[in-house]
Amino acid sequence: MAFEFTPYTPAPEFATPAAYFSMEFALDQALKTYSGGLGFLAGSHMRSVYELKQNVIGISILWSFGYYDQGRNEDQTMRADFRHKHYSFLQDTGLTFPITIHNAQVLVRALYLAPDTFGTAPMFFLTTDIPENDYLSRTISHHLYEADTAARVAQSILLGVGGGKLLDLLGRQTEVYHLNEGHGLPLAFYLYDKFGRDQQKVREHLVFTTHTPELAGNEEHPLDLLYKMSFFGTLNLEQVRALGIVENERVNYTLTALRFARISNGVSKVHGKVANEMWGHNAGISPIIAITNSQNGTYWRDKALHEALEANDDEALLARKRELKKQLFDIVADQTGTLLDPDALTLVWARRFAGYKRADLILRHFERFRKLVTDSGRPLQVIWAGKPYPKDYGAIGVFNSLIEQTKNFNTCAVLTGYELNLSAALKKGSDLWLNTPRFPREASGTSGMTAAMNGSISLSIPDGWIPEFARHGENSFLLPLADLHAADNVKDDFEAQGVLDVLENEIIPLYYGSPEKFLAIRKAAMREVEPEFESGRMATEYYERMYKVGS
Repeated sequence: MAFEFTPYTPAPEFATPAAYFSMEFALDQALKTYSGGLGFLAGSHMRSVYELKQNVIGISILWSFGYYDQGRNEDQTMRADFRHKHYSFLQDTGLTFPITIHNAQVLVRALYLAPDTFGTAPMFFLTTDIPENDYLSRTISHHLYEADTAARVAQSILLGVGGGKLLDLLGRQTEVYHLNEGHGLPLAFYLYDKFGRDQQKVREHLVFTTHTPELAGNEEHPLDLLYKMSFFGTLNLEQVRALGIVENERVNYTLTALRFARISNGVSKVHGKVANEMWGHNAGISPIIAITNSQNGTYWRDKALHEALEANDDEALLARKRELKKQLFDIVADQTGTLLDPDALTLVWARRFAGYKRADLILRHFERFRKLVTDSGRPLQVIWAGKPYPKDYGAIGVFNSLIEQTKNFNTCAVLTGYELNLSAALKKGSDLWLNTPRFPREASGTSGMTAAMNGSISLSIPDGWIPEFARHGENSFLLPLADLHAADNVKDDFEAQGVLDVLENEIIPLYYGSPEKFLAIRKAAMREVEPEFESGRMATEYYERMYKVGS
C-alpha cells in the first residue's frame, strides 16, 4: 500500500506549517539517533509539538549504527562499540529519490515515525544505506558526526537537500523551515533554487537556531571542498561568491545561515547576548533573539514525586526520592559492583563528555575531595556518566582517569551507557546535579532542568540557562566565577575550590544537619523550573516569535 502522509489536525493557533531540521533527536531509548544535549533538546521540542498539536514535521537522518554503544574493556576503561540498528516501528514510506553529492547521484529513502508511537511530531528519517547505492554512498548515513570531513559535508547535504526535497515530494506546503544548528545548511541553497534564486524569498521562510557560543565550534570548510561536494546545489563558484558568504576562501555554516534566515535565536539570555557579540558586526545577518532551551515535563518528571509535591506531602516525597535513589543504585551496583547508600548525599555529573564541561574539576584538589567521599559520618557519594565523542581521545582519557582515580572509593562510580533511560535514572536518583562548564561556553545546558523537575538541586557555574533560574540557597547552589581573563589553569584552580567550598561549608551541613531546609530547596527547584523551563513554553515561543511569516 502506498504511503499516505496524514498528520493530526493542528491547533488553530499553531496552524502555520513548519519543518524542523536537526542532525539528532532523542525521542526514545529504543531509537539511537542522538549523541547528547542537542538531541535531548530536539526530542523534547518534538514532544511538546505533539502535546500542543503544532503543525511541525521533524526531519533527520536514520543513523545505521547510531552514535555508538558505550561499553567497557577488560580493565574497565571505556570502549566504543558500533552495532547495526534495526527498528520495527519505523515505516518505509516507499519514497526513494535522488540528490547530488560530489557531482554524483545518491539515492535517499525516507522512513516515517508516526506521532502516536512515542508521542512526538510526525518525523521523517533519511537514509542512504540502501542496496541501490554504492558502498561509499551507503556509508553517508552510517555514523552520527562522522570524523571524516567529506563525509560530514555529505551528511549535511543529505539532511538539508534530502529533507527539503522530501517535503516537496510529499506535496506538503511548508511555510517555515527551521534549521536547528547549521548542519542542514544546504537546505538554504535548495530553497534558493526553489524560490527562483531570490534570497529575500528564502529569508521569508528560513529561521535558524545557533547553539555554539565560541567561534571555533562553528563549522566551516574551504570553499573548494564544499563546491566539489555539491554543497551549493546548482550554483557555480561565481554565483556562490556573489552571495557574499565566502571569507578567506572558506564558508562558515553559522554565519551563512544567519545571512539566509529571516530571524535567528540563541538558546538562553546569556547566549543571545554572546551570539550578538560574536556575529553582530557581520553584514547582512538576521536579528538574533534569545529563546531559552527547555525540556518536556511529561517525559522527564517522576509522576509520584510530583503528586507528593502537589499534595504537599513531605513524607511521601522523601520516601519516593529514597526509592528513586535505590533504583539508581541498583544500576550502579550492576555496572560497577559498588553499592551506594540511599540515605547519603548523592551528587551526579552527567552529560555529553566534552573537555570544556570539566567532568574532573571536582577532583582537582584531590585531598579535599578524598576527605569528602571517605567521611563515614557525613559521606558524599559521587557518580559520573557521559559519552565522549568516539574520536575525542582527550575526553576519553578524562573518562578513564575518573575510573582510575576513584576506583578505591566505595562512594564513587563511573557509569557507561549515558542515553535517555540512564539520564532519567540519574536525575531522579540524585540529590545534587553538578554543572561545571568553562564560562561562557555553555550556550544553554538543559540537564539541570530535568534534574530540578525530579528534586535534584543544581550546583552550577552561572552559565547558560542557570542565571535565569538560580537563586543561591533557595532553589539552587551557585559556584563563584574566576576572573574571565585569567589563564585556564588559574580559573580551574579557583572554580574547583569553589565547588569544594560550597559542598563543605553549605550543602553537606544543610543535608545532614538541617534536612528540612534542604527539602525546602529541593521543593522550590521542582516548583520553579516549570513552566518557564518546560518545552511547551519554548515550542509556543518559537511559533509566536519566529514562525510568523511576513513578520
